[in-house]
Amino acid sequence: QVQLVESGGGLVQAGGSLRLACAASGRAISGYAMGWFRQAPGKEREFLAAITWTGIRTYAADSVKGPFTISRDNTKNTVYLQMDSLKPEDTAVYYCAAGRVATTFGQDYNYWGQGTQVTVSP
Repeated sequence: QVQLVESGGGLVQAGGSLRLACAASGRAISGYAMGWFRQAPGKEREFLAAITWTGIRTYAADSVKGPFTISRDNTKNTVYLQMDSLKPEDTAVYYCAAGRVATTFGQDYNYWGQGTQVTVSP
C-alpha cells in the first residue's frame, strides 16, 4: 500500500507560481510511475503530467506543457509539480497518483492522494 499526501496548494494571483509536493509513505515511490491530475468544480478529472519510475522520461498534457513541470526525488520519496504562469482557469483540486506505468488515464493509477486546493485569482 502507498499513501500519498499533497501539499503546497493555496491562493495565488494570476501569473504567479506554486510548487506542489506529493509525499509518499508505506512504500518507496522508486518503483512507481507518478502522475498529477486536477479536477475543477463540475468538471471531470484532467491529466496534467506523468513521470516514469526512473525519472528520465516525463509527459505533460498540451494544455500545461511548458508552464507545468513534473519532477521526482526518490531519495525524499516525493514527486513535485512546479506550476508557473498560473491562470484563473487553473483553479482546481490537484491530485498526485502512483501506478505501474506512466499514462494519461486516471484509471490506470492505483493510489491517489486526498488532493490540495489551488485557487488562482484574476
